[in-house]
Amino acid sequence: MTTPPSRPGADRTDGSSVRIGALVPLTRPGWVGAGQHLLAGLELAVREVNGADGIAGRPLELVVRDTAADPQRAAAAVEELAGLGVAALAGEYHSVVARAAATRADALGLPFLCSSAVLDALTEQPTEWVARLSPPQSRGWQVYADFLLAAGHSRIAVAAQPSVYWAAGTRILRDYLAPRGGTVTELDMSAFDATARCDATAVCDELVDNRATALLLLVGHPEPAVSIVKSVRRDQRLAEIMIGAPAGQPEFAEWETLLGDDSAAIPFLRYLPERLTPLGVRVETALREQLDEAPSFVAFEGYDSVVVLADVLRTNGVDRAARTADSWQRVAVEGTRGQIRFSRMPGISVWQWAGTPIQVVDRDPAEPHRFRILHTG
Repeated sequence: MTTPPSRPGADRTDGSSVRIGALVPLTRPGWVGAGQHLLAGLELAVREVNGADGIAGRPLELVVRDTAADPQRAAAAVEELAGLGVAALAGEYHSVVARAAATRADALGLPFLCSSAVLDALTEQPTEWVARLSPPQSRGWQVYADFLLAAGHSRIAVAAQPSVYWAAGTRILRDYLAPRGGTVTELDMSAFDATARCDATAVCDELVDNRATALLLLVGHPEPAVSIVKSVRRDQRLAEIMIGAPAGQPEFAEWETLLGDDSAAIPFLRYLPERLTPLGVRVETALREQLDEAPSFVAFEGYDSVVVLADVLRTNGVDRAARTADSWQRVAVEGTRGQIRFSRMPGISVWQWAGTPIQVVDRDPAEPHRFRILHTG
């Protein structure tokens, strides 16, 4: 594991700096687009912290490690970063990878602010060392289920690959929809003869047989998600079916590039408010310039992570051993998407921002590069 090339504001390595370890997926099979946006937000915030006298006069340094969506690699990175003396960890997009990182951070007594992963059970047991900005999967996916019901969809099919994350999502949807008259039929993608460039004809046949009105993509990006969308869109039997992607595959520009007009009208979850805070508006402009495209919600999560950690480090000091378990509950900072405070939520093992905004959005068929807000929760 190597640190990417140095970047302004994130490359100080002298002994006076305060180090934060950053875990991001920057190579395949990780979701590289998400990793790039997450890192952009982290880096921008570090530059701004350092432009405002750093942490008690000491510059903040970002020490980046590429997880490549590999839980073992992430756990090893946490070990390495702890050995380098980082004051805290931030980042990660993939839920299963974040769980591995959180488990190791908890064991080492290293503060970890999870930026973007949603799996409810980030750790097996309650921990004082881990906090999270993104909402727990159970909350976000229940908002998505409410959207499905309001849109008239009660016969739901999910095309799912084997994964703790996809399995948890399927269970959340089934448990929430069943008492409300909805059904969830799981199409096990491992049962189909699917290659990396999946021929999804069998999925289409299953959808027709089950009379589903909505198909949710609980599969990897770009494949087999892209191939499934293309196959369903071409099948005249399924002209009226809604395709959905609660995990957010359509959020990034690559989705539109790969699918063109087929990228539109596929509702997904994102974690933005209807209006950004004044800070968020300024940050959006800076991120757009840095990324050369519109920033995703993941970029804002990265920025907010550093805002929170800078507050914790200024308030509690940079000596890891000196910090107490109640650091997270004392946080009260203005982020790009609202005021951030952490609390304990039933069934969630980490400190959680309970006020994370949740939207269901899609790409506008008339202008696929624009997003429409369909539902909020």
